[in-house]
Amino acid sequence: MDMRNKIFRVIVPMEEEVEIKQGQRRTVQRKVFPGYVLVEMIMSDEAWYVVRNTPGVTSFVGSGTRPVPLHEHEIKSILKQVTKETDKPKAKISFSKGQSVRVIDGPFTEFIGTVSDINMDRNKVTVLVSFFGRETPVILDFLQVEKI
Repeated sequence: MDMRNKIFRVIVPMEEEVEIKQGQRRTVQRKVFPGYVLVEMIMSDEAWYVVRNTPGVTSFVGSGTRPVPLHEHEIKSILKQVTKETDKPKAKISFSKGQSVRVIDGPFTEFIGTVSDINMDRNKVTVLVSFFGRETPVILDFLQVEKI
């Protein structure tokens, strides 16, 4: 729409997330701020008209108002979160601390235990499994347990 000199960059903040479904690990893209689009532009009536009337843009919070620019530290924080290339994708888990889970893989298959700790950095979960009459902490991979 010939706005290269006023609209410079459009970003939909996304991050990679590891999703575990049916025992399979998949990496998926997830929006960091669903429903939000970041636009780097020189604010003018023409540029604002183009952004408002872009296909797929439905509305703005506070309809009828002009967008508010982000502060520099907010932009840096968002871009730092989005451009983390050296880190592993975060795992999406369906259980939480204190919840009962079933072990589906490994030497403790079919045991039921309680989640006592979740280590997101290592994709590990500590489950208190009861056998021989006492609870024993077992460290398992996220793939080895499922929510009951």
